[in-house]
Amino acid sequence: MIKPICKDIHFLQKKSQPAIKSDLPIVVDLIDTLNSYNKTCIGMAANMIGINKRIIAVNIDDKIIIPLINPIIEKASKPYKAEENCLSLTGSKNTTRYQSIVVSYLDSNFKKHKQTFTGLTAQIIQHEIDHCNGVLI
Repeated sequence: MIKPICKDIHFLQKKSQPAIKSDLPIVVDLIDTLNSYNKTCIGMAANMIGINKRIIAVNIDDKIIIPLINPIIEKASKPYKAEENCLSLTGSKNTTRYQSIVVSYLDSNFKKHKQTFTGLTAQIIQHEIDHCNGVLI
């Protein structure tokens, strides 16, 4: 189900709670909502649709949306400056991101993964994990 985008700064600044198997319907709603914003958005965190859980969805190369449940950045390298926008916020902001990250996460079957992401995909994941941690750009 497509959900409205949360713009409540106080809610967005709360640290998200770990997701559990019964939270899987949130993944569907998150992907549906991200799909509905596919022209302006390439990543989304559950708190952006008003749900305080550590779930993100990322559009990989404009081809496939993957969910990452309880994602954690294990390693980051090659910092650079980036300018980002967010559906939940007005305007763009400067931030530091990393060109390469190693992320541990669960997929929608709650199977563990550890994967390296680079470039724009890594930047999107960092932005969305920041959302999970209550960090806004």
